[in-house]
Amino acid sequence: MVRPRTSWIVAPGWGILATAPLAARGGGRPMTYRLYYWPEIQGRGEFVRLALEEAGAAYVDVARGGQRGMAAMLRLMEGKGVERPPFGPPFLGAGPLLVGQTANILLFLGGRHRLAPANEAGRLFAHQLQLTIADLVQEAHDTHHPISSRLYYEDQRPEVRRRAAEFLAHRAPKFLGYFERVLERAGKGFLLGARPTYPDLSLFQVVEGLRYAFPRAMARLERRLRRAVALHDRIAARPRIAAYLASERRIPFNEMGIFRHYEELDPPRVPT
Repeated sequence: MVRPRTSWIVAPGWGILATAPLAARGGGRPMTYRLYYWPEIQGRGEFVRLALEEAGAAYVDVARGGQRGMAAMLRLMEGKGVERPPFGPPFLGAGPLLVGQTANILLFLGGRHRLAPANEAGRLFAHQLQLTIADLVQEAHDTHHPISSRLYYEDQRPEVRRRAAEFLAHRAPKFLGYFERVLERAGKGFLLGARPTYPDLSLFQVVEGLRYAFPRAMARLERRLRRAVALHDRIAARPRIAAYLASERRIPFNEMGIFRHYEELDPPRVPT
């Protein structure tokens, strides 16, 4: 049995700290990253967490450290002394660097922790895949908030029903079918070949999230997604990911996050 090389402690006032003896590419002293994201949800921060976990990287989940951690996150978003402020979480502190936007953070981590190809064409394609996943994630979010995130779900119910039906009948099959074709052309089990990269981790999270939000619809869709389902299972079985998924550090899906389950939006049959 392969044991994960990441151990965890609680850093009072700062969140959950993962410590690992792995250095970033190029050697040197291991870095402890600072991840800033809302503490109650997986959300977009989960795509970054999965990459950090797979890399065996040390990181502090800052805002999960209570009021002090939340205050630190908000200061970086709103403080006048921040030279390059992020628009919103997730963002990642790496020494003096502050990197925002999920796909941008993963581009940064991919090169440092062997989660992206070494050649330029491969790195660009990995980033392209991640940006496509970002589009899919936004459309999944908009199934329950199609007009505005400021409005309650109940305030936009007719629009929600129409948007969710369109997503399940047309948009989700189109996106997931694309990734199925990419896997078929790669021919080695992962999106970019024989070893996992950060888009593979993100596609795993998308499948997990859609299964939670739309279990009936996904059961139907997965009949045509043999390769994507196999990739999901390979990622789930990786030692560090499996340990993370089994831990209390993995925040459960809930009705505050991107992927939300509403029974009325997951009918036995999807209208076309």
